[in-house]
Amino acid sequence: MTDTQAIKNRFGIIGNSPALNHALNVAIQVSATDLSVLINGESGVGKEVFSQIIHTLSARKHNNFIAVNCGAIPEGTIDSELFGHEKGAFTGAAEARKGYFETVNGGTIFLDEIGEMPLGTQARLLRVLETGEYLRVGSSKVQKTDVRVIAATNRDLLEQANKGRFRLDLYYRLNSVPIRIPALRDRKEDINLLFRKFVIDFAERYKTTPVQLDEEARQLLMQYAWRGNVRELKNIAEQISVLSPEKQVNMKQLQAFLPDVHNPGNMPVLASGGQGFVSETTFANEREILYKLIFDMKKDMNDMKRMFLELVQNPNAATNAFAIKESLQPDDQMRSDIPLYPAPNGSITESAPVQHPYLLQHGSGTPPTAYNEPNPAFDQHEEVENSLNIMDMEKELIVKALKKHRSKRKDAALDLGISERTLYRKLKEYDIEEL
Repeated sequence: MTDTQAIKNRFGIIGNSPALNHALNVAIQVSATDLSVLINGESGVGKEVFSQIIHTLSARKHNNFIAVNCGAIPEGTIDSELFGHEKGAFTGAAEARKGYFETVNGGTIFLDEIGEMPLGTQARLLRVLETGEYLRVGSSKVQKTDVRVIAATNRDLLEQANKGRFRLDLYYRLNSVPIRIPALRDRKEDINLLFRKFVIDFAERYKTTPVQLDEEARQLLMQYAWRGNVRELKNIAEQISVLSPEKQVNMKQLQAFLPDVHNPGNMPVLASGGQGFVSETTFANEREILYKLIFDMKKDMNDMKRMFLELVQNPNAATNAFAIKESLQPDDQMRSDIPLYPAPNGSITESAPVQHPYLLQHGSGTPPTAYNEPNPAFDQHEEVENSLNIMDMEKELIVKALKKHRSKRKDAALDLGISERTLYRKLKEYDIEEL
């Protein structure tokens, strides 16, 4: 049995995919040093387990290890949690308190979701990594600590740094040795092994018979998106163990336990010809297509409005123009030297042009014509400006929905096809006041 397999057995790591084995080998090699480690991976892939492996195999294994979720600590108290504070440093600080970097001195601290850490705290952390020094909140006395930092994130920290949301110098300081843990969908060969492990553990715990999947169900299990990774797979395995009426589960029965089985964005679909599966993970363009359709509809409405205004302002012009077109012979329509005037009775003549009704009534002057002169009333029609900006269109739709439902967010969200929580976030994002 290799050392790698022994470590897998010790920490309950299931799988033999090349990407997983590579990540584990890097963790084993870096454990003998004091270098900072940055673990990258989606939520649920087991980043904390890798931090425990590094600590357990290091020279600090007999000292303290603590895992801190940076995203779960409020911004106003995270400095106190990590570095401690003095008595009276802030409201409610009734006594001095040690921080994690002081209590774990000589050990390892695992900073999960490091991308959620505030910028001010990032500056303090950078100083600890570079000099081993820090200040308690409300104190001017420099403290020393010897702590190894292992950080983890499910975000692209370099992209966050380019956007000004993460310190670039801290990123490079943490990224001394990067470890990337693959998502579960990227190691499909391990999915059935993990599922089998979870159902057997459940059966042993509750003294039942473990469920089994047929071949089609195993294929579906491998092709599912697993956005929650190993954590989601374990939940599904336990649900099936509890709720399945049969111990032999087929594909149709398995589908009932997969929450996104009816959502094309989360499930595989057959490619053309039925050869294999292709994953459709996003439909981001659907909203743009919808907005383009709305824009085209508004453009058509403008055209109809223009035609309607022309008919309202110049009803005779439309009638006479149609009569002229119908009375002309094909050869006459090609000629431009024949003056055509409508006679008072509406007939058309070319041999002896009939005077315009205006001249018959007034005797002289320039008769107005509906055929070649612009109509001032029509030129003053309102032209609706259309914006192709998606955010403007989205904001406009939200405002219309709120007006339609008299500011009832629940009804407006239902009409828009989004959740009430998403609508509330959009109201804040676009600064839309309640109507």
